[in-house]
Amino acid sequence: MPNLWVYKADHSRWRRLKALSLLCFGSHSLTHSFFYTLSFVLFAHTHSTCSPLKLHLVSFPSHPRCWHTVSRWSLPSPTLPPPTDPYMNPAPERISRKIPGNGPVEDITSTDIQCNGGGTVPAGLIATAAAGANIGFNWTNQWPTSHMGPVITYMAKAPSDITKWTPGTDKVWFKIDEAGLENGKWAGTDILLEQNGLWTVKIPENLKPGQYLIRHEIIALHAAGSYPGAQFYPACHQFEITGSGSALPDDADLVAFPGAYTPETPGVVYNPYSGQTTYPIPGPKVWNGAGSGSGNGGSGAVSSTAAAPSSTAVASSTAAAPSSTAAASSVESEAPSSAPATVPASSEVPEVPASSTVAPVSSTAAPVSSTAAPAPVSSSAAPSTPTGGAGAAQLYAQCGGSNFNGPKGCAAPYICKEWNPYYSQCIQA
Repeated sequence: MPNLWVYKADHSRWRRLKALSLLCFGSHSLTHSFFYTLSFVLFAHTHSTCSPLKLHLVSFPSHPRCWHTVSRWSLPSPTLPPPTDPYMNPAPERISRKIPGNGPVEDITSTDIQCNGGGTVPAGLIATAAAGANIGFNWTNQWPTSHMGPVITYMAKAPSDITKWTPGTDKVWFKIDEAGLENGKWAGTDILLEQNGLWTVKIPENLKPGQYLIRHEIIALHAAGSYPGAQFYPACHQFEITGSGSALPDDADLVAFPGAYTPETPGVVYNPYSGQTTYPIPGPKVWNGAGSGSGNGGSGAVSSTAAAPSSTAVASSTAAAPSSTAAASSVESEAPSSAPATVPASSEVPEVPASSTVAPVSSTAAPVSSTAAPAPVSSSAAPSTPTGGAGAAQLYAQCGGSNFNGPKGCAAPYICKEWNPYYSQCIQA
C-alpha cells in the first residue's frame, strides 16, 4: 500500500505518497522506486521487492509481493517537501500517518486495512485545505501496468484534536471519490498512468469545517482471483478543512475499517483477466455531499504516542494555481484538478525526483488520488535571520529552496530550516 509521509504545513510540495513496484523474473528481481503525489504534492521514497515470479498463460500469474506507496501529493496551496524520513535524524514530522513499509495489506479483517500497517498512530502535523479544493496524489508514472484496480478515497471526521485521535473500529469513514473500470480502462493503471501518476480528489464543497483523516488507496487486482489475493495500498493524511459548509454524512453513509470490506464483498475477489467489462467497486456509495448527520467522530482511542506538535500545517489557499498542463513541479505549487477521474492529466507533467517538493495541483487538472516519500536530505537546520517585515514568511511557510522566489526570511521568532536542497520552511526556534 502507499506509504505517505507529509512535512509540516506549507510543505505543500512534498508530502507523502509513494508508489513502488517490482517486476520479478525467475530468480532475478528488479526493484524500482516510484513517486506518488497528493494535491498537496508530496513525495515519498519507497523500495519494493518481490519473490520470483512465474508467468502462466491463460491462468493467473503467481503474484509477486510488490510494494507501492504514494511518492508525493499536492494541495491547492504551498507545496510540501518530500519525506526523507529514512535519511534524517530526527525524522521530520508529517501530516501523513507513518506506515512501517511499502508492502500491501491483504488481510482486510485486520486493523492494517485502515491506514496501512501501523498507520493508526497519529502524525504531529495537520495540513489545511478548503472545502471544494482539490488534493492530488501522485503514485508515479512508473506504477506497474499489471497492478490494475480501483482508486478510492475516504474521509473521517475527528471529534477534536486529530493529532491525538484514532478511529478505532468505529463507523466514521465516508467515501468521497472512486473510480474503477470504465470504457475498458482501469483507474489504478490506465487512467493513473495517462495522468502521469497523479490522481486528484475534490473535497466535498459543503463539508462542515473540522479536522479530518483522508484515506486514499489503490486496490491491485492482479492476484485477486481468490481471497486473500487483492493487494490494498491505503494511507491516511491529517487535514484541517475550512469553509462555511454545514453538511456531514448520515450514519447510513459511514463505514468502519476493518468492516467496510469483507472477503465476500463484491470486487474483493475478482478475475481481471476474464474479459469482464465492469467492476463492482468495494465499499459504500460515494457520499453525495448533503446531509445533517453528526459525522460521528467515534470513540476511537486518543493515542498517547502521537507526535507532540499539534501545529496546523497551512496549505495556503492563495498559492499559485498553475494550469492543468503545468508540470507538478518539484518546487512550484500546483492546484489539484476538479476534472473527472477519467480525464487524463497533462502528459507534460515530468517525473519529480524523490527529493523534490510537493506542490498543489491546478483546479482544472484531471482528478487523481495521492502520496510520496523523500530522498536523502540534510537534517541540519539552516536558520534564517528572523524578521518582522510584512514580506517575511510565516510559521510553516516555505522560506527557501531550489527555484524558490518567495520570502527568504521568517517572521520573528521563527527560523528557516532547510529540509533538503529543494525546500526550506519556517519553524519554531
